[in-house]
Amino acid sequence: MKILIIHTAFIGDIVLSTPLLKRIKEVYPEAKITYVTTPIGATILRNNPNITEIIEYDKRGNHSGIKGLVALGRRLRYENFNIVITPHRYLRSSVLAWLTRSPKRIGYDIASGSFLFTNKIKYDKNKHEVEKLLSFLGEVPKNPREGYPIELYPNKKDSDTVDKIWNENGLFSEKIVAIAPGSKWFTKKWPLEYFNEVIKLLLKDNVKVVVIGGKDELFLNMETHKNIIDLRGKTTLLELAEVLKRVEVVLTNDSSPIHIASAFSKTTILAIFGPTVKEFGFFPWSRNSEVLEIEELACRPCAIHGGNKCPKGHFKCMLEIKPEKVYEKILQKLKR
Repeated sequence: MKILIIHTAFIGDIVLSTPLLKRIKEVYPEAKITYVTTPIGATILRNNPNITEIIEYDKRGNHSGIKGLVALGRRLRYENFNIVITPHRYLRSSVLAWLTRSPKRIGYDIASGSFLFTNKIKYDKNKHEVEKLLSFLGEVPKNPREGYPIELYPNKKDSDTVDKIWNENGLFSEKIVAIAPGSKWFTKKWPLEYFNEVIKLLLKDNVKVVVIGGKDELFLNMETHKNIIDLRGKTTLLELAEVLKRVEVVLTNDSSPIHIASAFSKTTILAIFGPTVKEFGFFPWSRNSEVLEIEELACRPCAIHGGNKCPKGHFKCMLEIKPEKVYEKILQKLKR
């Protein structure tokens, strides 16, 4: 049995697909699983024992345009996959699945180009994204949050790199809070001054703070102090996973650190949701988590991905989540 997964979405979406890999191996124990994803998606999936091969689909590089899509499709067709699973709902992924000529091509009924699938799965907006993905293999098992965790696999090199950071900053005996201030979408970002206010309050309690993010977050004017370890742009995704495995609490926007941290049951996740809501299905999969939001706000949600500005002009969904309350919530988690 040869099974192909095509998923070229954001990092968080790729992380959320790891329970599906476990489910495939349960249903088809001898299956060889090939995963087509973006170059950045490939980095977070490395070392996963359920994956036989990862193929990088460089949509903006080697595989750009129609020629690149057809060339990759031709390569995949030679593999003679028995089943192709396509969670990504965009036309390019649907076409790529069709180009494999697999006899069984499964995708969502609302996907662009869904007519190219042989089997269509109902996209149930009321379910968590992991449950949606598990539905590709039939009925979703009971208690999926217990039986199908998110799984990431930092290796010894990743661990050694983080060991060095911990040693250099004297973190092994400390309680540590990770702060993730970034997001691709402006309205998903809790105000930077609020993050900095929380950091100042934590520093007064001698709590060590690790600031995480990619190179885009380097432009954010974050608080600096000897007890702040700034790792923005300095770690790979699996090194970041190793960092989040070791901290007590991570405070994050509705962004990929939610899902990366969900792989580690001991890490408490505090996720700030402004324009988005849990009902979209992208809340933390870990039970050791809490969503911080303004629930009684009539204009929420305004968009599934947020946007570049508040449609109402007041941004209450974020501004009314006060840093003092978030700080108190972090202290509660640290004392637990």
